[in-house]
Amino acid sequence: MHTPGRYRLRTVVLDAGHGGKDIGCNGADAHEADVALSIIRALGRQIEDSMPDVRVIYTRKTDVFVELDERAAIANRNHADLFISVHCNAGPRGSRGTEVWTMGLHKTEANLGVAQRENSVILQEKDYQRRYDGFDPRSPQSHILFSLFQSAYITNSLRFAQRIDRQFRTSVGRNSRGVKQAGFLVLWKSTMPSVLVEAGFLTDPTEENYLDDKAGQQAIAGGIYRAFREYKHDLEGGPAE
Repeated sequence: MHTPGRYRLRTVVLDAGHGGKDIGCNGADAHEADVALSIIRALGRQIEDSMPDVRVIYTRKTDVFVELDERAAIANRNHADLFISVHCNAGPRGSRGTEVWTMGLHKTEANLGVAQRENSVILQEKDYQRRYDGFDPRSPQSHILFSLFQSAYITNSLRFAQRIDRQFRTSVGRNSRGVKQAGFLVLWKSTMPSVLVEAGFLTDPTEENYLDDKAGQQAIAGGIYRAFREYKHDLEGGPAE
């Protein structure tokens, strides 16, 4: 544990999932890439306005395609203290609620399925087999092999993920599906605590309306922001606000 007053969380990288030729999952009208970007931009504004000492870096601020390994590389190059990736979910009829993910072994087939859906983006990337060391997003074995990369940061990743989940359940009033672990390529080689937030299901009409609305996006961003503020105070040894 860092001694109080010495450690400072100086840099956070905010990652809006998908973008450009990769629109992610869809609702009736909304695309995951657009909703994720709106939430990330709202989150970034809150951090920039309230914490001038924190450097905020975006993997994308517009509708462009960014390879999954490049997203982690941006965080690594900038020596980020935290990596936050925001996505929207898709599922069978009746699937609703938020999920907060960290890197780790998937415990269920459902967890593997979410990771496989998000990881399948690499099939749109050039030369993906070389870039990802022969990783096959369709193979369960591949997901097990690389899930160990983030083990050095798992304690703080889970600590932050739990704070986000608590904010979603209490202050935002979202239906929570909990904190989970699975092998996400976007978190794979990030050398800092990292989380992936599934803000809700675009395949559910009620959730789509919420997520495609500015007030809903601000509420989700606000929950992540408050969790970030708590996590930062916790690590720095200061009093929680």
